Amino acid sequence: MATSLKIDDALKHRVQQLASQRRRSPHGVMLEAIQQYVEREEARERFKQEALASWASYRETGRHFTAEEARAWLNTWGTDDEVTVPECHE
Repeated sequence: MATSLKIDDALKHRVQQLASQRRRSPHGVMLEAIQQYVEREEARERFKQEALASWASYRETGRHFTAEEARAWLNTWGTDDEVTVPECHE
C-alpha cells in the first residue's frame, strides 16, 4: 500500500537534516517516527482500557489497596526486602 504524506517545507528540511546527521534516508526517519508514535498511542490506549476495567471492578467489588500500600510495596522492588503485591481489601 502506497501512502503519501504532505509536510511543510520547514518540517521537510528538519527531517532531511536529521536523516543526513544519522546517515539515514528521510523515509527511514519518518517511518521510525510514525512507528514510535503508533506504539506509544497503542500503549496509552491499553493503559486507558486497563484503568477503565480496574475502575469497573472496583465499583463492582469495592476491593482495592491504597496508594500508601502500593507505594510501600513499590519501594521494596529491587531490594533484599522485596515483598509481594499487597492483598486487596474492601
